[in-house]
Amino acid sequence: MTIKELNKGDFFVKKPLENPRDNQVFIRGEYDRSARRYACTRFSDFCDVQLLPGDKTVFCDFIF
Repeated sequence: MTIKELNKGDFFVKKPLENPRDNQVFIRGEYDRSARRYACTRFSDFCDVQLLPGDKTVFCDFIF
């Protein structure tokens, strides 16, 4: 699954993990038109924002 297929507010991890820690879980945010990327924040630290391209492969099948 890619980031652009997720809805705003969905949780995801970058690597296939079954039981990720809090700092490994991200939340998909808004699309930034100027950067042409999606703003994603860590679940454990909302100040840590990463801009990721829409075709980045992410994983949503995990127990949190």
